[in-house]
Amino acid sequence: MQKTKKNKFVKLLEALYYPVIAVVVAILLSGLMMQALGFDPINAYMYLFQGAFGSVASFSENFVKGIPLVFMGLSFAMAMRSGIINLGATGQLYIGALFGTFVGTHFAGLPIFIHLPLTLIAGFLGGGLMGWIVSFLKSRFGASELITTIMLNNIAIQLISYMVTGPMKDNASSSFPQSARILESAELPILLDGTRLHAGLIIAILAIVFYYVFLWWTRRGYEVRVVGANKYAGVYAGMNVRKNQMIAMVIAGGMAGLGGCIEILSVQTRLMQAFAGNTGFDGVAVALLGNNSPIGIGISAFLFGMLNNGSSTMEMLARVPNAMIYMIQGLIILLVVGRNMFRFEGIRKKFRKKKHVKEA
Repeated sequence: MQKTKKNKFVKLLEALYYPVIAVVVAILLSGLMMQALGFDPINAYMYLFQGAFGSVASFSENFVKGIPLVFMGLSFAMAMRSGIINLGATGQLYIGALFGTFVGTHFAGLPIFIHLPLTLIAGFLGGGLMGWIVSFLKSRFGASELITTIMLNNIAIQLISYMVTGPMKDNASSSFPQSARILESAELPILLDGTRLHAGLIIAILAIVFYYVFLWWTRRGYEVRVVGANKYAGVYAGMNVRKNQMIAMVIAGGMAGLGGCIEILSVQTRLMQAFAGNTGFDGVAVALLGNNSPIGIGISAFLFGMLNNGSSTMEMLARVPNAMIYMIQGLIILLVVGRNMFRFEGIRKKFRKKKHVKEA
């Protein structure tokens, strides 16, 4: 029993080792680059943390920025567990937001306990539809998901632009290309007065719990993981690879769509062009840093939310360009992907092996 607990603790430390090292090294390298560019890195990081933790409102904003990243990270991780690389979270997010906006701006008179869940379900179905298209093209025609997801991203972005400048444009209140405002009965309530922290945080936590329970406590989730680890082993065990990957992609797309819908129902309140920025691709970084694990994705989303939140204060007070945050995030991903460089034990073993060969 004690040995089992010890093994679990060792595994936990190993899971935390690479992400922590990646973050620390990325911050140090970025500091050196700031120094080389003529900025004071200590001053910059001081203002970065001040912007992220300086008050209750700023601290809660870390969660606001991190909530959509949770869903994007879960979207990538769910697909990855099935053996599919989902780079289409951006398109799934936008279509989920489109479906959610349509339901959220219609059906006036419905009580909030009916209208809000219907809107969230619509957002999930919109993203799930995009995920299904990717899996269908892969299973039916053998189309690479790397290509189809990126192409569908562009289609979704252009579709949103068309909708907010045409059929869904709100001509009554503004000439700006945007939809009508979400009805109050479909808006997510605020959790903390005086801040923008909304009930999407609760939904994000439930999504993380669902991800864990589905993959590790259900038969279908077990099959998804087996197929993702080795599809030939899955076929030998009698598992349907296509079906499991399709289910995983529908859930993955639904997660991204739900994240986009929540962003509209809480922060944006209107559908607009390019309202999500790089959130979809940031989710890839969140999932990789979190090692596709439930808790890891939650912590990584908060970290990236904190960086995005504090970057504006750093830019205003330390005069460090906001693009520096993207460089930090990029370095984190580079270091996580190239984690073998931190396997010091393996390096020592190789060195010893070469030494013994030479001596022989």
